[in-house]
Amino acid sequence: MNLVHCKDPENKIGTAGQFIYDLNCMLHARKQNFDIIYVLGYTSSSIWQRLLKNKAIVITNMDGLEWKRSKYSPKVQKFLKYAEKLAVKHSDYLVADSIGIQTYLKQSYGVESAYHPYGSFVHEKPDAGCLSKYGLQEYQYDILIARFEPENNIEMVLEAFSNSTTARKFILIGNYAHTEFGKRMFAHYSNDSRISFLGAIYDQEELQNLRFYSNLYFHGHTVGGTNPSLLEAMGSSSLIVYHNNEFNAAIVGEDGFGFLSTEELIKIIESTVKEHHENKISENISKIKTIYSWNIIIDNYENYFEGLLHLKAVKVG
Repeated sequence: MNLVHCKDPENKIGTAGQFIYDLNCMLHARKQNFDIIYVLGYTSSSIWQRLLKNKAIVITNMDGLEWKRSKYSPKVQKFLKYAEKLAVKHSDYLVADSIGIQTYLKQSYGVESAYHPYGSFVHEKPDAGCLSKYGLQEYQYDILIARFEPENNIEMVLEAFSNSTTARKFILIGNYAHTEFGKRMFAHYSNDSRISFLGAIYDQEELQNLRFYSNLYFHGHTVGGTNPSLLEAMGSSSLIVYHNNEFNAAIVGEDGFGFLSTEELIKIIESTVKEHHENKISENISKIKTIYSWNIIIDNYENYFEGLLHLKAVKVG
């Protein structure tokens, strides 16, 4: 692997720097003798993607529905929808990381896409040593790990937990102090002695252990595809409580508890004990091993790329 660093002025001019960085990457890539150029996402790159039209096969991973994110203004959402359209137009092939995104691309643009989800690993050596650091006991707390954005349904989960009768603790991991929404959630719910806002934690081993020893793991994401944090939770033997949309349901299904309302969440919080649902946890572990294993996904990508190169050779020949 040859890692190339391109100039990124984002630290000087803000978000606009992302577009300049992507332009620099595109200009570099088009000069190389690549067989395949795989573009991950489109938000600040698709306006330059026509520059890649040379001998290389251009594949774009379409990521999630970025234009649906409520943190963006209507003007930005409109641009992101346009950027999505450009990515479809200027790509030779598309990759969808979830069945829901694959269906969306077919319905919205009439195009096919290859399904290649993200992967994860099984956390096989849990260690409860970190729990005392946060005043926690095994299986006596629930957990949520997410960016503090409205579309992740954090407010619904907080409202349900605060109105429940459970004696368990609830820890939230994410940089709440960096968004207005996060600050508002902290101001409104931090007075509940059961609820703790821990901020961001970057130690992956610690995160895996916090997931493993939780009672419930809340996943409220709504606009992504195959969300990496959900797979990590499944691989960490978490009992998943998920927002019941097509993206999450396609992954978890009957092996977790879906919700669409505060009332449903309260019932789940008050009545669900992890040790009574080992079958759901085992099924999710099995999915990580047989569907979302990185080894399997990497092999599938290799076969996919080789197949496209063979198809190109046949057409040229």
